[in-house]
Amino acid sequence: MEYEGRRKFFSFILFLILIGIIVAGILLLSNSSWLKNGAKRVEQNQPGLYTINRYVDGDTIDVNMNGSVETIRFIGVDTPETHKPNTPVQCYGPEAAAHTKALISKFGKVRLQADPLDTNRDRYGRLLRYVYLPDGTLIDEQIIQQGYGFAYLNFPFSKKDQFAADQQIAQTAKIGLWGACQPTINQYGGYTSNNAN
Repeated sequence: MEYEGRRKFFSFILFLILIGIIVAGILLLSNSSWLKNGAKRVEQNQPGLYTINRYVDGDTIDVNMNGSVETIRFIGVDTPETHKPNTPVQCYGPEAAAHTKALISKFGKVRLQADPLDTNRDRYGRLLRYVYLPDGTLIDEQIIQQGYGFAYLNFPFSKKDQFAADQQIAQTAKIGLWGACQPTINQYGGYTSNNAN
């Protein structure tokens, strides 16, 4: 009789544990957005992430680097101009600027990486960097892949072949500015998008 009572007691405890596991699993699944938001907060607090100070255009941003504002020029990509002195707003320039802002605004911070083949700064004093989102997205390449900018191939950089291939795919598929504009080769060997289709 005593043995039977213990067996029922342990069976009841196992039953409660099983129910607890099932309830915890259901709560975990229903709170997955909470987990995602928690992961996003962790990503945003990682060391090496810089807060955006200003969006200049589609390929240039200002970031706060330890209390000092630095202008960052994306390596290997050139987007149509939106407010370059003595240059009219180019076809797809406003769209490219809005796209870059929308991408970065999801996180508000970026990770920067120099390229060993490229110089540290350009002739305007801007830092030349690959710009990554906290989730690992390389914005420079994504801009080219989605047709918001051109591969800027005039200078050496380690992702040059990759970016050229991305541009060829976007150009062939007429993605973004390749379908909306009439890009022409400029005097520097790069592209300019002055006219809409």
